[in-house]
Amino acid sequence: MSDLTKLPNIGKVVAEQLKKVGIESAEELKQIGSENAFIRLKTIDPGACISMLCALEGAVQGIRWHQLRPERKQELLEFLKMVEKDQ
Repeated sequence: MSDLTKLPNIGKVVAEQLKKVGIESAEELKQIGSENAFIRLKTIDPGACISMLCALEGAVQGIRWHQLRPERKQELLEFLKMVEKDQ
């Protein structure tokens, strides 16, 4: 089992997707950050959405995504809008 799946919000499917984009470990995900990891995932999963972004952020912080501060969720939503605008 990958140490990625030991993080909150990261199951087998997301862990495999992360590996496909070059993120092999929990430590790498934390170093890269949720936004950069999300951009990489969008290259292989154009349908990646705010739920995925929040899940990644929760994993980086070590919490379930629904425990993210509302302010952080808003920041992530603004980031997602910028990413989607650039595509």
